[in-house]
Amino acid sequence: MEVETPGQHRAPPPQQPCKDATGTTQAGRSCCISASTRRLLRNPVVVVNFVLIVFGAGAAPLFLRAYFVHGGARKWLSASLQTAGFPILLVPLCVSFFSRRRKKASGDGDGTPFFLLMTPRLAAASVGIGLMAGVDDLLYAYGLAYLPVSTSSILISTQLAFTAAFALLLVRQRLTASSANAVALLTAGAAMLGMNAGGDRPEGVSRAQYGAGFAMTLAAAALFGLMLPAMELSQARHAARRGGSAVTYTLVVEMQLVIGLTATIFTAVGMLVNNDFHAIPGEAQGFGLGRSGYYLLLAGTAATYQCFFLGTIGSIFFGSALLAGVITTTLLPVTEVFAVVLFHEPFSGTKGVALALSLWGFVSYFYGENQTSKANQQPENPPDVEHLDP
Repeated sequence: MEVETPGQHRAPPPQQPCKDATGTTQAGRSCCISASTRRLLRNPVVVVNFVLIVFGAGAAPLFLRAYFVHGGARKWLSASLQTAGFPILLVPLCVSFFSRRRKKASGDGDGTPFFLLMTPRLAAASVGIGLMAGVDDLLYAYGLAYLPVSTSSILISTQLAFTAAFALLLVRQRLTASSANAVALLTAGAAMLGMNAGGDRPEGVSRAQYGAGFAMTLAAAALFGLMLPAMELSQARHAARRGGSAVTYTLVVEMQLVIGLTATIFTAVGMLVNNDFHAIPGEAQGFGLGRSGYYLLLAGTAATYQCFFLGTIGSIFFGSALLAGVITTTLLPVTEVFAVVLFHEPFSGTKGVALALSLWGFVSYFYGENQTSKANQQPENPPDVEHLDP
């Protein structure tokens, strides 16, 4: 689990930290976009994080929507499910801890005896992001309670535009031509879907509830677009701080643990105030999938959302906040396809075009990044001695 890191290089303050071949965040701009990009794609941890974000982004909204479709009605409970799976992260953290202890006992490396590696400042930043995550979870839960998955996906896809804007402001993430093209294509796909989202108000949902769900989902997209660059900024500042240790993948998992714990405490307080804990047994008895199906659905929702958030923060660690936003947005039309199959939502030609645009944007982003990487790998041309002054 522990990702070995080389020594950290310090650079002047104006420069932003970047990642080396292992994904380790280091200060200095010269290491960005180098030959390590190809090795990064062969890193099994990168592959695992990509699988996690794909699985989580595709399955988690469907699980949560199924909760409401089959009779669930507790908003604070559904918000809590989005981060309640954080104890799963204790397993890889324990493996990493015992690995460091063995290294220290054998004298191989300078493994720390502490269970957690994060500094108080990074922990405080993670708590702040966790509070934002708790509010975001509640907004998203309210929206999904009143909107079909297809409409919710349309609105959530706008988080890419918010991510690009906040990444530019917070971490100075420059929009390359490929990134701008991907944002444009994905935004066009969302607009195409929006053209088909007029008369899809679910049965039993009033116009006021539909409007509230629409507004809250859009607010959740904006807040999520702020959270991604905030995570990247906290990692960058930790790496750039004088005397600070390098940001390893273990440290990133610790951040997600604190974020999940904070968000879960926030939503648990809401559940106590709203009397959700006492209502769970009664809701399970009348659930459409049965009592066992009710608890299995809650557990599955918590697990899939944890996969999504861990994959997201891993994508930020190995790539950037914009990369995480692009992957998440690209998978939203795929979620709509499953929504058609599972919830019998209509799938028009407009949604097919939107899916194609989203996939095009995804390919455009990675093609552009690969071309940029190749251009930066080319050695500078040696001077032509025939044209040198004597």
